[in-house]
Amino acid sequence: MAFWPSVVVATPAHSGVGASLTYRSELPLAPGTLVRVPLGAREVLGVVWDCLATPPEGLTEAQTKAVTGMLQGLPPLNERWRQLVKFAAQYYQRSLGEVALAALPPQLRDLSNVQLARRLKRRSKTGVDEHIPAGNVADGHDLSDEQRQALDALALAAAPVLLFGATGSGKTEVYLQATQRALAEHADAQVLVMVPEINLTPQLEARFRERFEPLCGAGAVVCLHSGMTPAQRLSSWLAAHTGQARIVLGTRMAVLASLPGLRLIVVDEEHDPSYKSQEGARYSARDLAVYRGKVETEALAAGERCQVVLGSATPSLESWHAADQGRYLRLAMPARIGGGALPRLRLVDMNHQPKGAVLAPPLIAAMAERIGRGEQCLVLLNRRGYAPVLACHDCGWKSQCAHCSAFRVFHKLDRTLRCHHCGFTERVPRACPDCGNLDIAPVGRGTEQVEEQLAGLLADVKRPDGGPARVARMDADSTRLKGSLEVQLATMHSGEVDVLVGTQMIAKGHDFRRITLVASINADSGLFASDYRAPERLFALLMQAAGRAGRDAAQSAASEMWVQTWYPQHPLFASLKQHDFPAFATTQLAERLSAGMPPYGHQALLRADARTQQAAQAYLNAAAQAAVGLPHFEDVTLYPAVPLTIQRVANVERAQLLVEAASRGALQRFLAAWQPVLLESRSLPEARGLIRFAVDVDPLVI
Repeated sequence: MAFWPSVVVATPAHSGVGASLTYRSELPLAPGTLVRVPLGAREVLGVVWDCLATPPEGLTEAQTKAVTGMLQGLPPLNERWRQLVKFAAQYYQRSLGEVALAALPPQLRDLSNVQLARRLKRRSKTGVDEHIPAGNVADGHDLSDEQRQALDALALAAAPVLLFGATGSGKTEVYLQATQRALAEHADAQVLVMVPEINLTPQLEARFRERFEPLCGAGAVVCLHSGMTPAQRLSSWLAAHTGQARIVLGTRMAVLASLPGLRLIVVDEEHDPSYKSQEGARYSARDLAVYRGKVETEALAAGERCQVVLGSATPSLESWHAADQGRYLRLAMPARIGGGALPRLRLVDMNHQPKGAVLAPPLIAAMAERIGRGEQCLVLLNRRGYAPVLACHDCGWKSQCAHCSAFRVFHKLDRTLRCHHCGFTERVPRACPDCGNLDIAPVGRGTEQVEEQLAGLLADVKRPDGGPARVARMDADSTRLKGSLEVQLATMHSGEVDVLVGTQMIAKGHDFRRITLVASINADSGLFASDYRAPERLFALLMQAAGRAGRDAAQSAASEMWVQTWYPQHPLFASLKQHDFPAFATTQLAERLSAGMPPYGHQALLRADARTQQAAQAYLNAAAQAAVGLPHFEDVTLYPAVPLTIQRVANVERAQLLVEAASRGALQRFLAAWQPVLLESRSLPEARGLIRFAVDVDPLVI
């Protein structure tokens, strides 16, 4: 007897392949079973979505291919996981298989059943205790009154919780306590804890391992992020899918992990834009976490739930607005642990500083004073490399990338010009390539240059032990090698470094106890940007950076945040000075309301990549013209196609078209009706040269 499983495979939405493909099987296959199936000349991994006892109408046995095999020993992916994937595919306008297969570890596609059995056996030998001590979850740990109140409220909350806690207020301890409570209440419970970036994972992982491995066993805590090797990702995924892992720590990809016993989801630094994918299925992990909590709760018995906690000192305006509307429960933790004060803000008016000064003399003097007392300083500059451009002032040549509409960045350390978009790298020329002038010079500054200048300016400053001041840098370049991040973090925690220069990666989540001064030396770039989200991002970055100072209550009274600016009277700094995020959010939301911007309006971008800019825009405008008359067309506004800010990357031209609607539902219904039209429009003569298209729902960058 034959059965007819519908199988989803990894095909992008623009390929035109349907949501699933029908195959033939001699055995009935449960939905969620992982199988190998032929696709063209290849054999690929797929997920069974449904299985029929009779062939679909109009399809004969001769027209179908047989399932090649199934992955034995693995439980099927459950219905809640499939519902999450289906929602993500529909909402973000992607194919079902594209989302489903992207959620699985890549190495799973190449394993034989023998290899899989060997890995499952290896996982089963890892000791995991089933039961967590119940009782008072605060036993052995001193909690502040605010932490206790937050935990009491969490125990009763039915809605997603927005934990609005100041930097240093002890949000991580609340996460730990909530995790212990969830594991103690349910023998098979699992917890998902998400962080925005890989570099924040090690220290959070250390705290969770320290707390829970003595209780749950060595294999109870696993990580999931793109920085892991394929073998590591497979091991962690198998542990999560089989229920052996009780706690999964990960970046945005972890929201789609298979966790059959999920009872608690924590999204730390929920405001961070890193939770929104900018390639492939452009999903928001934060928003999917909220939806996943709802799906998991609906499947549980009455009175039980999968709780979602969104934590931040500077919540996203979307989450803040949801709390204002009552869709989220907002819990405030405004005080720092130990009663320490938040850093005092000092604005440095660069109009009154020496001409050409990169670092104001008063700031250098303040840093020298801190170093002399054995304290640490942090300098934030969100631009890596030595200088953003290398230029010839005789003929006007600049270090333009040959493959992108962007400049290559000068990296002095290895004497290279490197494009941060396509990766194209060349040695720095000895002379101007156009006119032969030997005097080519860097324009602007990056973290490498600031590190070098600070080392010179602080050369005569002595530490309490009489040694010279030590300056270090932490950015994507200095932490590229495996293990380098952990080494740099260790040198900061041990006090070996006096001044740390870095990009935004140093501003988030780190608990450096000796830092008493944080400085931002290029904050103005976010004040007048064309992106309406720029003020929100800048305020969050500066607040998060300020939070690195004074985390030791004994030193908090002397902690400061210095901001160099040409516009000290800007309203953003008034709210920042008071550490008043609610006031800032109220102002920004009022501006968004008047402009109809999110969260009061809803947006999607249709992006096109093509061999020429003309082809990219022609496809977009043709697709817009073809949308006239579609269902709900009158409910949306389509704007003309425009190039992206960086319109060419790796010799591919990029353009986009903005779609707006007052209602999220209307936007979704229009996009669903538009999707077949987008596929058909690829064959139009004016779209010749189109490489791919993609829809980006709820875009963060426009």
